[in-house]
Amino acid sequence: MSTASPAPLVMDAAAVQSILPEVDTLGAMRALFTELGKGQAVQPSQTLTLFPEDKGDFITYQGASTGANLFGAKLSPYLVQPGKPVITAWTVLMSMDTGQPLLLCDSGELTTERTAGTTALAVDHLAKPGAAKLAIIGSGKVAQAHLRHTAALRDWSDIHVFSPSLNENPELQQHWHALDTRVQCAQSAEAAARDADVIMLCTSSGTPVLNTTDLPPATLVTSISTNVANAHEVDPAFLSEADVYCDYRATTPASAGDMKLATEAGWSADSIRGDLAELQTTSCAAPSGDKPVFFRSIGLGLEDIFMARAVYDAAKNQS
Repeated sequence: MSTASPAPLVMDAAAVQSILPEVDTLGAMRALFTELGKGQAVQPSQTLTLFPEDKGDFITYQGASTGANLFGAKLSPYLVQPGKPVITAWTVLMSMDTGQPLLLCDSGELTTERTAGTTALAVDHLAKPGAAKLAIIGSGKVAQAHLRHTAALRDWSDIHVFSPSLNENPELQQHWHALDTRVQCAQSAEAAARDADVIMLCTSSGTPVLNTTDLPPATLVTSISTNVANAHEVDPAFLSEADVYCDYRATTPASAGDMKLATEAGWSADSIRGDLAELQTTSCAAPSGDKPVFFRSIGLGLEDIFMARAVYDAAKNQS
């Protein structure tokens, strides 16, 4: 007589948020990109499915890992409703051993954490060893997660943060100081980035938020993605002036707005020096030191899968 498989664990946003302090986000991203670099994981391109009758759409982010014996997907719908659209995201984690679901969880908090964890992994690989001055452009939850995951990667002597909302919100300023007593609030993006060794762009802007002209060699600029069409937090021309890296060279150039626009202007994705999978397996060149360094991430389905795996493991250990 067959034994029924245990029911999958279901975790809403509150449950996920409560377990995140037990999760090693940076460790999960290291494991992911190591497996990807060794050929033990596969990352298909994301897919967009349009609903009939202009009712919206959903994006599917997929990934599979033989190293972890897991596969799964994040589904992120945009549901047209009277007034404000409904936007959610849920990740399903499946066992490659049994073919049964292990976890269904809200992806909102996971997306924030894995976005910051991916940037932190890039900073660890690409920031010069003696980097001491950190700048953060943006002050929302994603920017705060970036600080949490990079705070211990270098011996930062200065951390400058800028966003228009931060300057207008004393309570938010106090929150940032509580996150790290080294934080100082800057009056502009340029003031925050002045003399910085690492500049993390953590905004939802679709247009450049920082003037990258004349950045010193070896200065690292990191940029994340947003849903705005062809979003680019830096001038696409910067890519021709920098040593360029990305999260995954097989998919990022076709999706990142700055890379698409730079390609139209004559830049080639063939000039990308490496991605995180190659950096983790030491199979690409390090920054030259002669140019600024630009790292661009768009988010991968595998990041969601490995974050879901880490949450699942933490929840099982806790219970």
